[in-house]
Amino acid sequence: MDVTGESSESGSGVSSSQLMKTGAFRDEERCPKQVSPIRGGGSRNTSPLGRVGSRNTSPSRQKVIKTKPRGLDEETVATFSKAVHPDVQMEDNIWAMLPEDLLNEILARVPPFMIFRLRSVCKRWNSILQDNSFLKFHSQVPSHWPCLLTFWKNSQTPQCSVFSLPLKAWYRIPFNFLPQWAFWLVGSSGGLVFFSGLDGLTFKTLVCNPLTQTWRTLPSMNYNQQRQLILVVDRTDQSFKVVATSDIYGDKSLPTEVYDSKIDKWTIHQIMPAVNLCSSKMAYCDSRLYLETLSPLGLMMYRLDSGYWEHIPAKFPRSLLDGYLIAGTQKRLFLVGRIGLYSTLQSIRIWELDHAKIVWVEISRMPPKYFRVLLRLSAERFECFGQDNLICFTSWNQGKGLLFDVDKKVWSWIAGCALQSYNSQVCFYEPRFDASVH
Repeated sequence: MDVTGESSESGSGVSSSQLMKTGAFRDEERCPKQVSPIRGGGSRNTSPLGRVGSRNTSPSRQKVIKTKPRGLDEETVATFSKAVHPDVQMEDNIWAMLPEDLLNEILARVPPFMIFRLRSVCKRWNSILQDNSFLKFHSQVPSHWPCLLTFWKNSQTPQCSVFSLPLKAWYRIPFNFLPQWAFWLVGSSGGLVFFSGLDGLTFKTLVCNPLTQTWRTLPSMNYNQQRQLILVVDRTDQSFKVVATSDIYGDKSLPTEVYDSKIDKWTIHQIMPAVNLCSSKMAYCDSRLYLETLSPLGLMMYRLDSGYWEHIPAKFPRSLLDGYLIAGTQKRLFLVGRIGLYSTLQSIRIWELDHAKIVWVEISRMPPKYFRVLLRLSAERFECFGQDNLICFTSWNQGKGLLFDVDKKVWSWIAGCALQSYNSQVCFYEPRFDASVH
């Protein structure tokens, strides 16, 4: 689908060069900070720390630095633990003489959020996002991730911020390139973000790349009704699939449908042999899709290659109040839930499925001090999602998220204004320029 615009219900947004000129990546609603930005001195220094006017060599003090890059908005926390030394100045003609392929390989390893700032260096770098050789190198280097993407609406205007865990910084991404529907965030995979919603009374699905500002509406399903959806991206052949699970609409049983971007249409598959699904989101790992079900009790597993459902009789732990399935690496499947009927006895625990014995094995518990902060009241609900053995917790009344690393057994808070909106939706996100919506 190469046609863009309103008529085809797809969009390339605007070109990246236009975004830079029009200032579409400017901050529209900055988060309040207690410390004002520190402005730099007059001497020219390419180091971000060297631009700070007064240096603080005390290891016990911290200062918050706000910077406003040319591309995405940034909030960075810097810790001064030792004296700052000026950078060694490099000759401009050395950088100007770099071979094209070497320059592209260097820039491909720069975090995607920094690319927009670098594009202001020269005309050559400004057109880098349209350079096929750069995109080729970018597709071959490891992803800059994990990142958290938060989406919400402010006065019916879509808002999006991304938190980079490696950089420990929030970046604002403009989302005014999307159509004016009543849509909500479904999830993300391989650099693409997936939405579903209502255009009037019509149920629609949409896939977009926030970095390139491109989007496309998918064709309507054969049974076009709202249900659970999941996006799966295959980076090897630059394609993606969307799975719509079986559901019951009125007195009809809706079959499973799968969208394939290679053929640009939905195909009908088997009806799921389950009548009572749990409300938690699906988990996808090792080419298999998992859902919780109460009748029959256990899990329903969908094989994407064969298109058939199977029942896994894995009984849930006793007194499980909330249950979320989380896909990990190396075929690992986790169950995260709250245990206990009374507030004084409640706790959040994490189990892993033993595929051989078909039982849930407890592997960790949330420490009480984190549980009391995350859920102040026993009736409060929490959201949970994960990717690659990382699990993130958020609650409706908290302005921060809690991250748990399954491998390292480490708990840590993620704070930021993007998590403070009561209607914000959050998912893990892998920023990539080479992710195509077609």
